Amino acid sequence: MDAQVLGRAALTFTFLLLSLGFVTWRQSRAFEANQALDGLRRQVSVVQAEKVELEREVLVRRSLGHIVPAAEAIGMVTPRPEQIVILGKGGES
Repeated sequence: MDAQVLGRAALTFTFLLLSLGFVTWRQSRAFEANQALDGLRRQVSVVQAEKVELEREVLVRRSLGHIVPAAEAIGMVTPRPEQIVILGKGGES
């Protein structure tokens, strides 16, 4: 083989190795990005589940079954009928 053919073969082989290295690097970067995206999706799922749980807890705490005992625990009482005053539109009773 003459030197020119050998040089072209070496250059072609070097180009092939560089191309394969670039593809490998690019694929590894894409894999890392995909892993990060999966992690973020898992975090979003956890936060959404926490939100649903908190909304359920708010509904439970707003129910009369929870409010009445809590109010009685701090000394609140249900008013007697004579303690209730109903105001009209103009503020008169």
